[in-house]
Parts: sequence; C-alpha cells; structure tokens
Amino acid sequence: MSLAEVQNAISEKKICVLIPTYNNEKTLKRVIDGVLNYTESIIVVNDGSTDSTPQILAQYPHITTITLPENKGKGNGLKIGFRKAKELNYDYAITIDSDGQHYPDDIPVFVDALFKENEEVLLIGNRNMSQDGIPKKSSFGNRFSNFWFWFETGIKLEDTQSGYRLYPLHKIPKKYFTPKFEFEIEIIVRTAWRHVPVKNVPIKVLYDPAERVSHFRPFKDFTRISILNTILVTITLFYIIPRNFVNNFKKKSFKKFIKEDVLESDGSNRTKAFSIALGVFIGLSPFWGFQTLLVISLSVLFKLNKVLAFVASNVSLPPFIPFIIAASLFLGSPFVHGDSNILSQDLNFELIKNNLLQYVIGSFILSTTLSALAGISTFLFLNKLNPENN
Repeated sequence: MSLAEVQNAISEKKICVLIPTYNNEKTLKRVIDGVLNYTESIIVVNDGSTDSTPQILAQYPHITTITLPENKGKGNGLKIGFRKAKELNYDYAITIDSDGQHYPDDIPVFVDALFKENEEVLLIGNRNMSQDGIPKKSSFGNRFSNFWFWFETGIKLEDTQSGYRLYPLHKIPKKYFTPKFEFEIEIIVRTAWRHVPVKNVPIKVLYDPAERVSHFRPFKDFTRISILNTILVTITLFYIIPRNFVNNFKKKSFKKFIKEDVLESDGSNRTKAFSIALGVFIGLSPFWGFQTLLVISLSVLFKLNKVLAFVASNVSLPPFIPFIIAASLFLGSPFVHGDSNILSQDLNFELIKNNLLQYVIGSFILSTTLSALAGISTFLFLNKLNPENN
C-alpha cells in the first residue's frame, strides 16, 4: 500500500494509534514523529512519567494526550487509552511501545492485514526473536507465553508478547483484572475466548541498550504472569473447554457433531483411540476433583484429542458412580483379603473410607481394563469407517 492508501485506510477503518509511555524521553519523540507520517489520530497516555516526557508532549498540541498523576502500570495505561479511543469513536487501536523497539513504518503491515480479513481480528506483531541482539530472557519469556496462550486458547502463535498490536475496540472485553505487564496476556486470551481470531503479522524490532528503558521487573512481573496463567488455565479447563464443547453440540445435529467434531477432528484413528482410552482411564480412576485437569493436561502432553478425552472422562457421571464403586471394591477384594460381598452393603463414602486400599486397587484394575477395551473398540470402529486415517 502507498502512503496515501495507508492514510485513507486508517481514516476509513477509524484506526487510532495508542502510545503508552513512562520515562522514555530518549525515544518518545522519534516514535511520535514516525507515527505522524501516517496519521494524526494519536492518543498518548503519559503514565506518571518523572522525566522530560511532559515537555516533549507539549510540542504536539494536535494529538490527544492523557496524563496520569502517578505510574500505575502499562495495563492500566492501555485500559485508559482504549476507553478514550472508544469515546472518540475509533473502531481500532494500534498500540506501539514508546521505548523505540517498534518501527512506526510497520503500521501499514497492520492496516493491510486488517483489510485482507473478512472479520474482526486482533493482530500481534511477530518479531524475529532469533536475530542478533535479542536478549535471551526475552526469547525464553516469549516461548513460555506462546505455550500457555496455545494451551488456554488452542491458537498457535509465534509471538504473544509483542506490544505492537491492532485491537478491535468493540470486541475486546470491557473489564479487566490485571493492571501491569500481564494485562497484555489477559486481553489476548480473553478476546480469543470471545471467538475473535488472534493472528501474527511480521514486524521489525530494535533492541538498543543505549536507548531502551525497560520497566519489566523479572521476579515480580514473572510471578504476576505465572499467577495469571494459573488462573487462566483453571478457567480454560473447568469452563471454556466444557462451554465450547456444549456450544458445538448445540449448534449441530448429533450426526453432524460426531462426523465433524469427532470423526474428522485432528489426529489419526490411533490417536483418537488413545484419547478415548485416556479419558476412560482417568474417569474411572480415584482422582476425584482432578479428573478434568488431569485429562486435559495429559492430552496436551501426549498430543491427544482433548475433546474426545474430555468426553470419555465423563464415564463417571453420577448415575454410574454406585456401579463403579461396587465394581472397584469387588475387583480389589482378592488383593487385600477384603470383603467381596459388596452388593449386600450400602454403597457410600463410608464404605470406601473403611476399605480404601481395596477400592483404590480395584479402581485401577477397572480403569485399566475398561480403558483398554474402549481404546481397542474405538480403533476398530474408526478404522472400519476411515481405514486410511491411521
């Protein structure tokens, strides 16, 4: 796209550029001047800077400036900027860091990518993290973030930590729970949960130690990010995955659901059979309260089909629990000289408590046997339907 085309596209799509800044006096002016080559629709959030930032911003009376009395974190600054952008009737915001690592001449990359999409999308700049000069801790942190983003959303990206992004302002959540660097993880995960595509676009990056001022505090911020990911993973396992499964089931007929979400889902027939076997094994094993967490985690670890494993783990639905308990106690009785006359007693947790070892041994025998049978039966069934998918 030519410069004129980019400028027209920015105006047509109602795009603004949001620049959060905190004590970046060395690079702020260069960033603003670079953005002005493409648009004057700029919002700068001065997050309590104590350097010459106010004097630099005073040179640009024609752009929107928000000055916060004290520093409260990048996430807080972005939230305030998003709110202001919506008040000014913008539909999209391109966020660019003020520390000089992002090139304003990559703005056309975001604009062009937005025009090529047929739906609302959140775009994240994909930096070349393998190039010379990239700090190793940044490269590691990005890989760490990429993994958890994939686990929480199912979307594979090469860069999830870049602050150079394009946000669809009317599709992102309205309320947030984090105020600092971890905000940029929260917003992309929760936006993806709203079924908004999240994609990478290629950008350049500059790490100049003489100019760049990083406010990332390795221990404190990494701890905050780890706590956030723990919460997001828990929500994913206990709400998002079951919600998506139920929604997909509701949207389709049973036949279509089986065909599209089960038979034609990713993985070979062998992988699907192992997924069913894993689900049955976890569902019948004595992992009360942790079955969903275990089945999803193991599915990810062994690259199995999470949907099939989750469905199969529900073999221990409440109506079946008395039969599972009885079978487990019966199968475990020969190994601990326990009472095999189970059916003549009341099946309750007190009975399990008094015969815990018998129950645990029996439940593992039951889960192993039935999971093997389920896996073999599934493989034979799928192989008959799709013999080429092995």
